[in-house]
Amino acid sequence: MNVFIVYLAFFLVISALFLGLWRMFKGPTVPDRVVAADTLVVISTACLVWLASEFDNPIFLDIALVYGALAFVGVVAIARAIEGSSSSK
Repeated sequence: MNVFIVYLAFFLVISALFLGLWRMFKGPTVPDRVVAADTLVVISTACLVWLASEFDNPIFLDIALVYGALAFVGVVAIARAIEGSSSSK
C-alpha cells in the first residue's frame, strides 16, 4: 500500500477525533455533545476494524461489533433521557 495514503488516512482520522472531542467539550447543547460522542464511537469502531485488517486478527472485528452495538444502545438511552427531560418542562 502506498505510504502516502496511509499517512493521509491517519491524519484524517486524528483530525476527525480532535474535531469530535472539540464539539463534545464545547458543544452548546446536550444533543450536540451526544452526537459528537456518537461520532467518536463510530471513528473508534472504524479504527478497530482497521486494526483487524492490519494485524490480520479477527478478534478485533468481534470487539468492534460488540462495541458498536453497545454504543448504539447507549446513544438511544441518552436520547430517550434527553427527550424525557425536555418534555417534562
